[in-house]
Amino acid sequence: MAGNDWINSYLEAILDVDTGINDNNNKSSSLLLRERGRFSPAQYFVEEVITGFNETDLHRSWVRASSIRNSEERNTRLENMCWRIWTLARKKKQIEVEESQRRTKRRLERENAHREATADMSEDLSEGEKGDTVGDISVRGDSVRGRMPRVSSIDMMANLASPHADKKLYIVLVSLHGLIRGENMELGRDSDTGGQVKYVVELARALGSTPGVYRVDLLTRQVLAPDVDWTYGEPTEMLNPLNPENHFNEIGESGGAYIVRIPFGPKDKYLSKEVLWPHIPEFVDGALAHILQMSKVLGKQIGSEKPLWPIAIHGHYADAGNSAALLSGVLNVPMVFTGHSLGRDKLEQLLNQGRQSREEINSTYKIMRRIEAEEITLDVSEVIITSTRQEIEEQWRLYDGFDPVLERKLRARIKRNVSCHGRFMPRMVVIPPGMEFRNIVSQDGDIDGEIEGNEDSYGAHDPPIWSEIMRFFTNPRKPMILALARPDPKKNLITLVKAFGECRQLRELANLTLIMGNRDAIDDMSSTNSSVLLSILKLIDKYDLYGQVAYPKHHKQSDVPDIYRLAAKTKGVFINPAYIEPFGLTLIEAAARGLPIVATKNGGPVDIHRVLDNGVLVDPHDHQSIADALLKLVSEKQLWCRCRDHGLNNIHLFSWPEHCKTYLARVTSCKQRQPKWQRSETANADSESDSPGGSLRDIHDLSLSLKISLDGEKNEGIGSLVLKGQEMATDSNTNQMMKSAPLKLSANESMEKQENSRLPSLRTRKFIVVIAVDSDSIADILDITKIIFEVVKTDNKDTTASSQHSIGFILSTSWSMSEINCVLEKAGLKSSYFDAFICNSGSEIYYPSSNSSESQYIMDSDYHPHIDYRWGGESLRNTLVRWANSINDKKKEPVITELDSGSSHCYEFRVRDPSLIPPFKELRRLMRIQALRCHAIYCKNGERINVIPILASRAQALRYLYVRWGMELSKVVVFMGESGDSDYEGLLGGLHTSVILKGLSIGAASKIHDNRSYPLEHVIPTDNTKSVECDKCDRDGIKATLGKLGLLKS
Repeated sequence: MAGNDWINSYLEAILDVDTGINDNNNKSSSLLLRERGRFSPAQYFVEEVITGFNETDLHRSWVRASSIRNSEERNTRLENMCWRIWTLARKKKQIEVEESQRRTKRRLERENAHREATADMSEDLSEGEKGDTVGDISVRGDSVRGRMPRVSSIDMMANLASPHADKKLYIVLVSLHGLIRGENMELGRDSDTGGQVKYVVELARALGSTPGVYRVDLLTRQVLAPDVDWTYGEPTEMLNPLNPENHFNEIGESGGAYIVRIPFGPKDKYLSKEVLWPHIPEFVDGALAHILQMSKVLGKQIGSEKPLWPIAIHGHYADAGNSAALLSGVLNVPMVFTGHSLGRDKLEQLLNQGRQSREEINSTYKIMRRIEAEEITLDVSEVIITSTRQEIEEQWRLYDGFDPVLERKLRARIKRNVSCHGRFMPRMVVIPPGMEFRNIVSQDGDIDGEIEGNEDSYGAHDPPIWSEIMRFFTNPRKPMILALARPDPKKNLITLVKAFGECRQLRELANLTLIMGNRDAIDDMSSTNSSVLLSILKLIDKYDLYGQVAYPKHHKQSDVPDIYRLAAKTKGVFINPAYIEPFGLTLIEAAARGLPIVATKNGGPVDIHRVLDNGVLVDPHDHQSIADALLKLVSEKQLWCRCRDHGLNNIHLFSWPEHCKTYLARVTSCKQRQPKWQRSETANADSESDSPGGSLRDIHDLSLSLKISLDGEKNEGIGSLVLKGQEMATDSNTNQMMKSAPLKLSANESMEKQENSRLPSLRTRKFIVVIAVDSDSIADILDITKIIFEVVKTDNKDTTASSQHSIGFILSTSWSMSEINCVLEKAGLKSSYFDAFICNSGSEIYYPSSNSSESQYIMDSDYHPHIDYRWGGESLRNTLVRWANSINDKKKEPVITELDSGSSHCYEFRVRDPSLIPPFKELRRLMRIQALRCHAIYCKNGERINVIPILASRAQALRYLYVRWGMELSKVVVFMGESGDSDYEGLLGGLHTSVILKGLSIGAASKIHDNRSYPLEHVIPTDNTKSVECDKCDRDGIKATLGKLGLLKS
């Protein structure tokens, strides 16, 4: 812990007597840890170290031990406590050594990766790179201080000359955890309902009031739990605009800002963010349905024939970022991300404390799943919004997917239209959070005179929260030092109370008010929060601060402005002493009410102070520095007035209109990606599908005008390919024979769009059966497929034509289309039995052709452009080949061999022995370090590696079919094994039903998941009602399972 290095020295002093303690003279040696005259090392150590480390449980043990009257027993217990703390310190040192080795390894990997990236980008752009900085932000320095007039939010919004005023923009915000509502937010109720909740609600409200923005949706979780208010279960809540007088005349029927609550996870439980991960796919499916429906509605309202697609999907925090990445990929629209706090930074802090190992931290906080989600946001995001430069330079640089130096190089090359060789970095921009100043009362004038002049009526019309606070004080007219934070160790309130208690002058001049959330009983609080509060109460008692410190149990969100106003009236000071503050929104709120600030020098307050110049920055570990800063501000009236004026004069730079103006400039500058196809909505969605010709395989749309042939030749300009089946044996040479017949363009096949083409029947299917069983043998996969198909077709008692065609089939696999085609008929299956084929781990989609005379397939030619975002192409392939060669050189034998997948969006490698290659997380990390964005999927029991675009996967391909063809995800039944390829987890959750075939894909397939960065259990729903197990993989077992699901009629 910074500032407590003496603790380690003291521990080493104890270690010096280790030998003596363990010898035969144990009794005399142990006196070194007992009393020497008036000084007790054990007592001194426990008393000081416990406070420094904030080990509340040890502190309680110390209190109990010190109360024992028997001196021998008391000292023995204190000695045992010393050794307990020594053990903790040893554990901390061990963790530090392990982390140091891990960081060294990571640094070497990054250096090697950077050398390779630099070698690829050989052109010298040093001058351009030197002139670029990370995360542009308009300079808000000394030149604006004291000279720019205050502007209210309403005036600024009305006069904002927005270049987007004539546009109709649809923006989607996503924030999953916590309790979110527009009014009376329960901030501080728990660790998940804090500043982020307030931020996203106010951002949605402000954007909805910005000219040019037609609608803003804030998507969150619907909570119907009995222990929370009923308002959190309302599906939709409209947010009141900033300027209601003029706003309703300008918006359309569905315009404005809304909170939209999507049901996912257990309906009757309020879940913490750590246990939301397994339910994210279900949220994505539900959110996708809402966005599609709303896009159509908004398109009609603005008079467009096309849907009004979101201009961006903005995720807040890691869980929402992961969700936004999936939504962005399936809708093909830009993604924006705000981290609020980052997992790697939290992991570093927890490891530095030395109380928990990496494994223990991961078990408690699911921290590695969170970090992986944040890495995914780096892969997918166009723009990442931060509150401060510190967040970029000290927090984001901890991630594999971001490096400030490489980012500057890539940005310089983009500006000069020079190739980046398939490498991509998100744009980091600093946009401080905004604030609404509409209800703020200016505190100009002589505040003391105001109080004295109204002494008779003082308190008559005061807000109730004032009396609730002032009842604690012996002299309520003294300046108030105000802190507003949860009782969390990282908020450092204990040090603040200690600083106040140890400074006699400060106690004489000021009162201290601690607004620490809401509580009913200390015993009902979380263990962490209750321990902090108890420590504060003990310090109040230790320093006899009764009558000088207020700590009310309850306050409403609407009381917070009044609390700031009370502090300003008393010429008080606001303090944020957190160890690290990502931004510090409360500092802006305090400054807007005329309060000078004292804040931590770590994090966002540095940038806020640079703009406002209205206070002092301090070292949060130095309680004396905190006391000196507070004393200086409350004792020097001129300094207090100068800080107040600076804050009030410059606070408009943090207004919501200013934030939205910069926000929209960044978001609208993103390259807009929207689905290419235009689906006909006028066709009869309820049209009958009485024959196989009515399925998706009969669509003759220009967007599906690519056919594929095994023996055709390329013909430029022809958009049609035919894949013709070839008889191939399924012996040990099958793979080689398959690879000898790659997919080629046909020279003589062409297709015109047919006028009488019909909508795909996937929309009207009663059920869609997806076979997603993974194996190293395609024959085994097709055997299971055949059993499922025969059960559905022959064991269904409903023999009507409509029933026979009410169930569709999709094969989802890591195998290529040519490999599937070569053995399909050998297995007794026809291509016409299927509605679609998802191949190459989700990088390609094919549909059977209506031509039954030949085995023909149509490739979805719009799918490749849909997943092409950040695909590295040939540069990625070259890097993968170098990686494979480096593995082969180390093993001195060909372990990895490149194969020809026949696809431009899938690079395939054969692995001779999966145990000889690094786990898939290492390959994924290597690609990220080099800014190559892709999915590296270990498949076929680890014997193949498929590298596909970052937006592609088998799970995303199913969502694509929903977006494009209207295939209802709730009607989908996915058959899968007990384990599978490394993308297995993506198929486990969602609105679809999963059927787990017991006994399949275990053994070699499960070994793929042994070296994951996080356990598979962290992402598998434990109480998933949409998952069914099939104990027997034979005809009877599958029949019984399908019967339970209602697919078969008995």
